[in-house]
Amino acid sequence: MNNGLYQNKYRIASARWQNWDYRWNAAYFITGNTKNRVHYFGEIVNKKMQLSNIGVIADIFWHEIKNHAKHVELGAFVVMPNHLHGILILNDPNNFNKNKNNDLDVETRHTLSLESERRTIGQKRFQNQGKNSVSSIIGSYKSAISKHAHRLGFEFDWQGRFHDHVIRDKEEYQRIHNYIINNPEKWEDDKFYDKP
Repeated sequence: MNNGLYQNKYRIASARWQNWDYRWNAAYFITGNTKNRVHYFGEIVNKKMQLSNIGVIADIFWHEIKNHAKHVELGAFVVMPNHLHGILILNDPNNFNKNKNNDLDVETRHTLSLESERRTIGQKRFQNQGKNSVSSIIGSYKSAISKHAHRLGFEFDWQGRFHDHVIRDKEEYQRIHNYIINNPEKWEDDKFYDKP
């Protein structure tokens, strides 16, 4: 059944961790890119980010996430010319110490539920992102930026997906935090660097 087809169309396999529920308490390193790496968010001038109007929207709306999603904390964050990085922390006291062997399961809304028991968490996630999951939070964030940019008459588009990484320990958290904070100073060494 896993032939890469969904509704008779080929789809790209998920890059997400297949045995992890993205509603679980953890710190997540998030990267979102603009479509075709267009510099919609602004430019780096003298190693400092100069936000465009869309960049200001992206910055403000990131800090609003905690007002719209439950049990969310925000770590380091930066808007770059063609991408953004942030640390999103889910900290739901009801999910404390939950792991893949407990009853926190992704519900399905399809007739495929009968096969649900044989599927990984990642396969179930494809059917339903779940409330207050990393995907639903970041999806809402990206959507809000797009809607406001278009409402104000700005051309803007996201790359279709975003990248996430589950941060596994304090050392990794500190390394990623430092990377995010120092990203504008090291723009020319960034893998997303390109001249406008």
